[in-house]
Amino acid sequence: MNAFFRKLGALFSAYYAYMLEYRAELILWVLAGSLPLIMMGVWSEAARSGDFSLSALEFIRYFLAVFLVRQFTIIWVIWDFEREVVEGRLSPLLLQPLDPAWHHVASHLMERLARLPFTLVLIALFFVLYPRALWIPSWAQVGLGSLAILLAFALRFLMQYTLALLAFWVERVTALEQFHFLVYLFFSGVIAPLEVFPPPVRHFLAWTPFPYLVYFPANLWVGIPVDALRGFGMGLAWTGLFWLVNRWLWRKGLQQYSGMGA
Repeated sequence: MNAFFRKLGALFSAYYAYMLEYRAELILWVLAGSLPLIMMGVWSEAARSGDFSLSALEFIRYFLAVFLVRQFTIIWVIWDFEREVVEGRLSPLLLQPLDPAWHHVASHLMERLARLPFTLVLIALFFVLYPRALWIPSWAQVGLGSLAILLAFALRFLMQYTLALLAFWVERVTALEQFHFLVYLFFSGVIAPLEVFPPPVRHFLAWTPFPYLVYFPANLWVGIPVDALRGFGMGLAWTGLFWLVNRWLWRKGLQQYSGMGA
């Protein structure tokens, strides 16, 4: 176990140094995740003239929380894994005494750490422009919200990595991710909080993994009432399910893998 953590520590250090080489690109990636800030303006204006369960100020805070959650849960493993399989780059990784998935986990986590200063600066600038939106979350909100973000990252990573494993059979799995991303945008709470959906749609979505990727952690951070026990339970259940499917596809895929392009 100590040897495993030493390998993991070396892997994290290497990927953190790698991510620091692309600081300018990190700024662009932070700005690229500003869709929630755009939707904030749309829904806050709609709340002033429409009849919604959330006020204009609650919409502003909600979408700021969505922006924060998105900064920590953006996943790109499917593009990396597809390239590894198609170009045969997976072959040398299979020779290492560590599951190749840890390379992707390390790159994602260290990228989060490297982009954190830029994210905090952007949030501070937002509060300078919108001082009335400033709120101080309680310790319970910070703790539960942070745990929900970690769960959302794990679930989102496993969902995309499981889809990426289809690259053993399909040459362009990123095309599937593009369709999946549209579903994710609409049903996870990025485009709109689930309160604006009809009740039957909300009840159906509550049984899917999508609300626990963005909507659930964002509500915890803002303090909008939400069933925390059910949220964590459903998130963990979907994470466990995708992990089982992921491991099964991994074993079947290795039997299929022939190192194309190697």
